[in-house]
Amino acid sequence: MNFRDFTLNDFDSVIHLWRKAGLILSRSDTLEGIKEKLKRDPELFFVVEEDGRIIGAVMGCYDGRRGWINHLAVDPEYQGRNIGREIMMELEKRFKKLGCEKVNLLIEKDNCKVQGFYEKLGFKTDELIFMEKWI
Repeated sequence: MNFRDFTLNDFDSVIHLWRKAGLILSRSDTLEGIKEKLKRDPELFFVVEEDGRIIGAVMGCYDGRRGWINHLAVDPEYQGRNIGREIMMELEKRFKKLGCEKVNLLIEKDNCKVQGFYEKLGFKTDELIFMEKWI
């Protein structure tokens, strides 16, 4: 298992992985949107490879105050092998290196399976109202 930074050459493979893992993608998950993300903190967007195949990916973000976890996915064929936990440990290490002290994430309401994964890693539910607006 090898961690390496995401490159634009990985775009199609990572989009395929995210879809295969059941993630809901948005209109900002385009090649242009990803290019913009990479201008800010590319070291927080990385993939996991095994035998040259991408089997996991995460897109972390840091706004200077909080870290955010976006689109963490492990190929369903590789789930249950602690790869997600390893990805989170690596991402937290990268966040700490940037001075980040708190990490946030959002989970789709009907995705109960992943909620348990994050709870095992020490995340707690905070009852907030999430609002958004596409501009």
